[in-house]
Order: sequence, then structure tokens, then C-alpha cells
Amino acid sequence: MKKIWIGIAALVITIGAASSLQFFDLPFQTEKEPEIVEPPLLDSLANQVFLYGINVTGLNIVEGTVSKNQTLGSILAPFNVPYQIIDQIAKKSKEIFDVRGIAANKKFTVVTPADSSQAAYFIYEPNPAEYVVFNLDSIDIYKAEKPAEFRTKEAGGIINSNLSADMTGRGVTYDIIDQFADLYGWSIDFGALQKGDKYKVTYQEKVIDGVVVGVSDIQTAYFEHKGEPFYAIPFEQNGEVTFFDQNGDSFKKAFLRDPLKYSRISSRYSLKRFHPVQKRYKAHLGTDYAAPTGTEIRSVGEGTVTDARYTSANGNYVKIKHNGTYTTQYLHMSKIAKGI
Repeated sequence: MKKIWIGIAALVITIGAASSLQFFDLPFQTEKEPEIVEPPLLDSLANQVFLYGINVTGLNIVEGTVSKNQTLGSILAPFNVPYQIIDQIAKKSKEIFDVRGIAANKKFTVVTPADSSQAAYFIYEPNPAEYVVFNLDSIDIYKAEKPAEFRTKEAGGIINSNLSADMTGRGVTYDIIDQFADLYGWSIDFGALQKGDKYKVTYQEKVIDGVVVGVSDIQTAYFEHKGEPFYAIPFEQNGEVTFFDQNGDSFKKAFLRDPLKYSRISSRYSLKRFHPVQKRYKAHLGTDYAAPTGTEIRSVGEGTVTDARYTSANGNYVKIKHNGTYTTQYLHMSKIAKGI
């Protein structure tokens, strides 16, 4: 008993010198694993800042707009990026985004560490929907899309002047107007629209940062011409959407009625028209469309280009063979597109 008491006393004296444990607790305590307490995160996820998918918490951000004749080198020079790095970036980025395409009035962002004057990232926005990230440290380049919101848009109204003016007045884009024209181009003569005709169309808008950057194809459409309704009902098969009317007939016909976006018809097809230059009556075997210079001209149907050149009688013209029966010609154009 004496030896045991001495041993315990020695243990108490030793521990007592280094801690405040009570003497009577010692014989009954078991050794515990040390408790690991995680230190608080310096920056919780709620406090972190992300820009273009990059964690920019605590970094310096400079946003700007490209000036006229400004290049990648002149943009990055004030941010102490060595010429060698700019050269490497320019060479490596050609397949993803050629930096020679940097244009005036486009937005860019430069990210610089708080403890350095040399930029770490350069981000360029070629359009409202995309951005290109240049990692100036790893010489890595990639392109990405901004997060987008898709919302259904519905527009309709009564024609007071013409379809194009009334639709644009209600915020409908030219892409949708063009699709609407193609959809109804065979069923309705847009040159003979009447005041009071009605239309309705639904589609989706692609919105980024509160700005509409694109539209989907038409989802549903309706047109009432001279009191007669024309419903466009979509049906999807094998990934392709085809529109049918209320009688189950397909809207897709052999030819479009008009090869242009909406324009004034200056002279119609006639077997006896008074020629404005020759001052005599003669056949006018075509339809003349008045449109601004540069207006896109579309073939009224699929076919093969058999001639595309200039002649004194036709001006710039293109001739298209559609099948064994039909051939169409497009005359007096301001120019012929490349590759035809």
C-alpha cells in the first residue's frame, strides 16, 4: 500500500505542475482523444464572389470597353502583362477565339491579385451570350456561355397598316416575323392583307442579364385573313417539327409565295402591262419587289443553281431549277452572294 500511495502522489505532483486537474478526479479519468475543432473558414461560400465562373474573392476587378483600334496588347499593357505572355496567348487562342477579332465597343474584364500589379485573367465578351476567358498564368483559353433564362412570349394583334410594322410595334423580332412569313407564305398572299386581319404567335425568348439575345422557333401561330382562320398546329416526329392546319393539312408546300422579307410589290405578273420605259403595253412575266438595297433574297424552293451572272437585260440574276417542271429566276439584284 505504501508503494501504491507514493506512486499516485508522484503522479499528482507531476500533473499538478502542468494543469489544474483535481486530485480526486485522476484515478477515475480515462484518456480522451483530443477534440479537433475546425477553424472558421475565412471566406464561407456565402461570402465568396464568382465572376465568369472564377472565384474572384479578394481580387481586383477592372471592367472596360474596347476602344477603336485597340488590341489585346494595348489592353493588357497597363496591367503589366509581359509581351511574351501576350504573344503566347495570341498564338494559342486562334482555334478558340482569334484575338484579332477583338472589336470596338465590346466589354472586357481584367482580374488582378490583390498582392500583384500583373493581371491574372482577361475576359472578353464577343457577344451578349458568350465570353472568352484567358488565364494569363497557365496560358489557358476557353469559351463559355452565360447563364440564360428562357421565357415564353406571346404576341398578337389586329393589322392596322401592314403585318411587319404591327408585329415589330409589339416587340416581335424580325427572326420571328421571317418565320411567320415562311410558315404562312404559301397559304396567304401578304401583298393582299386587309386592315382588321388578326395574328397571334408564341415562341421563346433567350434572356441573359435581362437582355433578349435570341429567340426560338415559332411554337404556335394563328392568322385570320378576310375572316378565315388559319391555325398552325405543331407536330414533332423524329426530332423535326411540322405544322398542320385545323384540317390536318401540312403547311409545308412546294414553294414559298414570296422570296423576300416584307416589301412593296412595285409591279405584278401581267400579260399586258404598260411598260414605263418603252411606253407601250407588253407582257410582264414576273413580279417586281421593291426592297432596300441589301435585302436578302431567298429561293422559293429547293433546287439547283444553273446560272448566276450579269446581263444587260437582267442585271445580276440567278436561275434555279427546282425539278423537271419548274424553274425560277431572280433578276435585277444589287449583287450575287459569294459561293453561288
